Amino acid sequence: MKTTDLIDKYEDALSVVNIAAYQHYGTKREFHGKVITVRCFEDNTKAKALLETQGDGRVLVIDGRASYGRALMGDNVAAIAIKNGWEGVIVNGYIRDVADINHMPIGVVALGSTPRRPKKNNDGERNITLSFADAQFVPGSYVYVDDDGMLLSATEIFL
Repeated sequence: MKTTDLIDKYEDALSVVNIAAYQHYGTKREFHGKVITVRCFEDNTKAKALLETQGDGRVLVIDGRASYGRALMGDNVAAIAIKNGWEGVIVNGYIRDVADINHMPIGVVALGSTPRRPKKNNDGERNITLSFADAQFVPGSYVYVDDDGMLLSATEIFL
């Protein structure tokens, strides 16, 4: 679903996410789904554990507090997400293995790339409201992403 068409039809019901500083990765440039959240700092253990479950077309939103110190996702984790049916991953932080991820059938939005792998201390929180990019990502809400932008809705919407 094109974000331009959605905002034209449902503007009052949508929040616009400020992704001016973010980049798209993966071959799926347009994706949407129910939001699942995790907050972690330079540790992707909880995010990876979520992606190891059935995605059912959902979108994982990771708040890494915009840290450049360590990547929160690489090609191995992206492959897990694809295998388990996740639509996409939004990272308020950095990823790695972008040359590989750019050839994979998943949608990823992140601040950029960094080569350092994540820590593995099982730190973080799941299913909490996240605030970044001038928006609030509430578990169970819906996110719509394409090259024109990112939108949030409390409920699923259709054209």
